[in-house]
Amino acid sequence: MGDLAKIFKAYDVRGVVPDEFDEPIAEAVGAAFVEVTGAGSVVVAHDMRESSVPLAEAFVRGARSRRADVVHAGLGSTDLLYYASGSLGLPGVMFTASHNPARYNGMKMCRAGAVPIGGDTGLSEIRDRAAELVGVTATPVGSLIEKDLLPGYAHHLRTLVDLTGVRPLKVVVDAGNGMGGHTVPAVFDGLPIELVPLYFELDGDFPNHDANPLEPQNLLDVQRAVIDSGADIGLAFDGDADRCWVIDERGASVSPSAVTALVAVRELVKAPGATVIHNLITSHGVPEIVREHGGVPVRTRVGHSFIKAEMARTGAVFGGEHSAHYYFRDFWFADSGLLAAMHVLAALGEQDRALSELVEVYSRYHASGEVNSAVADQGEALRRVREAFAGRGEFDELDGLTVTGSGWWFNLRASNTEPLLRLNAEAADETEMTAIRDEVLAIVGKVSK
Repeated sequence: MGDLAKIFKAYDVRGVVPDEFDEPIAEAVGAAFVEVTGAGSVVVAHDMRESSVPLAEAFVRGARSRRADVVHAGLGSTDLLYYASGSLGLPGVMFTASHNPARYNGMKMCRAGAVPIGGDTGLSEIRDRAAELVGVTATPVGSLIEKDLLPGYAHHLRTLVDLTGVRPLKVVVDAGNGMGGHTVPAVFDGLPIELVPLYFELDGDFPNHDANPLEPQNLLDVQRAVIDSGADIGLAFDGDADRCWVIDERGASVSPSAVTALVAVRELVKAPGATVIHNLITSHGVPEIVREHGGVPVRTRVGHSFIKAEMARTGAVFGGEHSAHYYFRDFWFADSGLLAAMHVLAALGEQDRALSELVEVYSRYHASGEVNSAVADQGEALRRVREAFAGRGEFDELDGLTVTGSGWWFNLRASNTEPLLRLNAEAADETEMTAIRDEVLAIVGKVSK
């Protein structure tokens, strides 16, 4: 049986099954979740991992033992769970470990209306109460209702982005044996889309590649399939299908910053003058384009809890992250990779240019991508970088260290979970970006392990 302090993270629960996370823990968390949230009813969904069904069933037992009624949606993506929480007005729990390897599982929790539960908004209290309840069994009292929410989810997304009138598109989708293989066919059914499916078979062992589109090697299959099939676009989802990576017709990656800018422009047409959230390592092209289209850009720290909190505070119409998470006001301020993909498909299908031409206007700068360095003394590394760049740009420390010069910027921040420093650099000129990136990495390298 695992240590709850180890598996309860800042925003969710994740651990190796059964060494760190098992059914008695899931049952205890179910009871604690109801006690802490005061929920009279809870909605639950799970991904395709072998351990997800027994863990979800254990959670349901725990929740019902505290007299809560449970709506069990069965298989679903994380954004389907958010849809369930929002449309039903219920707190929700999704069993998934997202892009983590097969031996992992976890839980993402939210209050009614898909409001996230994090360490400072109830997750710590759930952890502490669950620790007291592990091994304590009680008779389920609340009712259990099994409900297929996939049709309602698909209908809702199709009301938010109308694809019925776009030109015919050939679309390669790599579901990575994850939940995109469950949700994409339901959403695309009957639309003018010729679907080229890759790895739609639900398989929590991920036999083809990891369901993590942030790693370039996991995009090779979708890139090859786009070129071989002559497709207009490729889409790659992570395991729980809340993130989506876009590939153009040449097989090249489209930056999540370009996707953020494209979707922001579309949302600002519907909500002129609205706020758009972006984290501080998205391209500087994002706030520029938002302003040019009459919107108000707001910059946040990295992390979905910061994005969601700022969206709720400002009533923002949309938010985007460098990690291919996209958040929508008309989706309960929650993130949906498929909804973002539908916006890109609509933008592509409403005109005749290829995707590479369409997104060129949203790609203004040269970016390094995220470069990680293992560093024993992160504070010393940051101190040396500050010293080296003193007088060369403006400093801010909203999240790590950001230095902004003339036509360039970089951010160096510590990982929340590993002894790593993460560097992102960008410049109008690729040579200058490379020089800035390499200078910072050389300084950091002097205090690396």
